[in-house]
Amino acid sequence: MKHKRNLLIGIALSATAGFLALQSVNAPTAETATPDASEDCYFVWAQQDDMELSEKLDAAVRALDERANANAMLFGEDCVYADGTSTFGVMETDFYVRREVDDLADEDAFGDWIRQVMTVILELPREEIQGPQPGFVEFRFIKLPTEQVIVRVPIEQYKSEAQGKTGAELFRTFYEPP
Repeated sequence: MKHKRNLLIGIALSATAGFLALQSVNAPTAETATPDASEDCYFVWAQQDDMELSEKLDAAVRALDERANANAMLFGEDCVYADGTSTFGVMETDFYVRREVDDLADEDAFGDWIRQVMTVILELPREEIQGPQPGFVEFRFIKLPTEQVIVRVPIEQYKSEAQGKTGAELFRTFYEPP
């Protein structure tokens, strides 16, 4: 079931990416120049930092816990031309949150932290979040560089499945053991 869903998501993302890239071919970005629109390009998955949103999110996350930090990344495709120039088409904004922890088995604390951070992210103004698709939030609970728990929370799934859940129940809704 998950395999079919992931395949469908992949197809939808690819189609959307192609559409967005074609829409943005004539829209130059600060990092790239736009060549003649009649030139062909090839598409490459790409990410870019969203510095403004990262600063805002990091400050909010650090206010919740000084041992935590966060950043926002734009995910999409580069349309790369033969001369090496490219344009970037954003598909979604993804968020990465890291928090130092003492105990990697404290599912209650992890779930409560996920709820706190998701509240912050869901309160961000929509106009500050780029891309037509909802992204995800990746949580890293880090004890040591080689000891960590990673939980990826798709934003739409959180909205539909996390209501009323807290603590370990919320954590287990999204955690997939390695």
